[in-house]
Amino acid sequence: MEWFRKHKGIRKLLLVLADAVFITAALYCAYVLRFERFFGQVQFYNALRVLPWVLAVYFTCYTAGGLYRVLWRYAGGAEVTRLALLSAAAGAVLCWLDVRFVWNISRGMLLIQSGIACALIGAGRLLWKNFLNNGFAIRRHRMGPRMMIVGAGMAGAYLVDLCKRDPSAGNPVLFVDNLNSKQGHKIHGVPVRGKDADIPQLAKKHAISDIVIAVPDIEGDKLNNLVALCKSTGCHVRVLMRMQNETAAGRNMFLRELNIGDFLSRKEIVLDTQGIEEYITGKVVLVTGGGGSIGSELCRQIIRFHPAKLIVFDIYENCAYELECELKRRYGKDVPVEVLIGSVREPARLKEVFGTEKPEVVFHAAAHKHVPLMEASPAEAVKNNVFGTKNVLEAAAVSGVKRFVLLSTDKAVNPTNVMGATKRVTEMLMQYYAKKTEMKCMAVRFGNVLGSHGSVIPLFESQIKAGGPVTVTHPDIIRYFMTIPEAAQLVLQAGAIARSGSVCVLDMGEPVRIDDLARQLIRFYGYEPGVTMDIVYTGLRPGEKLYEELLTDAEQGKMERTDHEKIMIAPTEELVPEEFEQALSRLAEAAQHNDAHVVEVLRGIVPGFHEDDRGK
Repeated sequence: MEWFRKHKGIRKLLLVLADAVFITAALYCAYVLRFERFFGQVQFYNALRVLPWVLAVYFTCYTAGGLYRVLWRYAGGAEVTRLALLSAAAGAVLCWLDVRFVWNISRGMLLIQSGIACALIGAGRLLWKNFLNNGFAIRRHRMGPRMMIVGAGMAGAYLVDLCKRDPSAGNPVLFVDNLNSKQGHKIHGVPVRGKDADIPQLAKKHAISDIVIAVPDIEGDKLNNLVALCKSTGCHVRVLMRMQNETAAGRNMFLRELNIGDFLSRKEIVLDTQGIEEYITGKVVLVTGGGGSIGSELCRQIIRFHPAKLIVFDIYENCAYELECELKRRYGKDVPVEVLIGSVREPARLKEVFGTEKPEVVFHAAAHKHVPLMEASPAEAVKNNVFGTKNVLEAAAVSGVKRFVLLSTDKAVNPTNVMGATKRVTEMLMQYYAKKTEMKCMAVRFGNVLGSHGSVIPLFESQIKAGGPVTVTHPDIIRYFMTIPEAAQLVLQAGAIARSGSVCVLDMGEPVRIDDLARQLIRFYGYEPGVTMDIVYTGLRPGEKLYEELLTDAEQGKMERTDHEKIMIAPTEELVPEEFEQALSRLAEAAQHNDAHVVEVLRGIVPGFHEDDRGK
């Protein structure tokens, strides 16, 4: 079998010989069906006389139509349609030749022959496909884990076909599906034996080791609950996913492992791609902090919209370099990406970069974000977050940037920590420059990003892999969460629809209890919370509060909806330029020393910053 697979020429020769037999047989069948009773053997002798012409026409049509370039091992409906059209074309050409050269053959017989030839060759191709995939043996039972497929639809059928082609992918034993109409039926020989609620019982009864969720359109709580049910069996659980921007089941599907993002699955974001293209496509785009979690995902999303050039600006070269390699590997070595190293705290370097590259769109993602660390070093938070942002805004304004998008955080709302307060000042800076310059400025405010550097998920995972315990600061602490791609896509969308000087607030969905998230993650790794893996409550850290808010008191009830259901616009707060400039000067002077005076000045600038509430 392996020898046969390696000899491509022999395989094609056999296909051609088989087609010749099928075409000849089709001609005879057409003669028998149409003419034997009425014209005796005259038509048959005439047909044999022109058989070489018949074969030549069919092979010419099949070759020109690319039939012999098809990999029949992976063929489907499109290839069968091609075969039918080419066979019909061959029949039509033969009818024309009969008129032209007076073969004295009934053209009705030639047309019937084309249909019979298509049927015979199509059946032969199906047998050929089975031979290439299985060697005429049911090999899927010899290899691969015993698999349960959740979802008896097109995706599930595709997965069975995939396992036939690659037995090591798994041995499909049964389907489960919630539709009553599918119960008791078989799909490619695999029976549908129950519904979702029966998964634990069926997994045990049939000794299942692998479960694949083959329902690409499932999302939100339905996916969360199904994942939890499958994980409760102790089986290896995977998901059959549809590739991005694809809509039909088939070869655009791929298997992937579960990840923690599946626990927070929400409805897929629908982007206004035309609006994003208008300000990204063909433009020079710069992303500060482009090597970070959010910055790098922004770069991945931006490059899909074909900017003239994407500039990744970051102080940390390793992550930026890895992103550059990834983008070149995915889109080719000529992808218009350039990595520039530098700090937002250095005005001279920013002036040099902006003056040379002339970016038209800037996404400012660079910031110190770790709350407890910034509590210990408030002056550094101010220098990097506040005055780093001011440096970027100033360089952007001077160089003629058209659009500036600031990434903010829900911690900027009624902040109880230095990091949140500094981010609130950056929102005020954005509004200040929106009025001061012609540049279109906006901020995008959102909550925690699942899996980003410094977030709770990587911490929990490292603790679980180390054998525990898992530490949670407080049993009642809640946070808003988004996945990294979700946040990046909405940031791009907000940049397309926001007014200058506005703060866009993203709809983060329902808040999540960190304690619940920790327990889900523990079960995800096969442990039981409080039984095989302990959870320890350590108390709130400096600057941490039980819950975050997305809106200030002044913004409550005044939010404006946009054309996108997940993006709202907060009302613009009026700044007195002279007072704000004086406050920034005091803050710059205070930041020369890392002491409590920095926090006092911050509290005077940021309404709602209550230092006494920190840690409560």
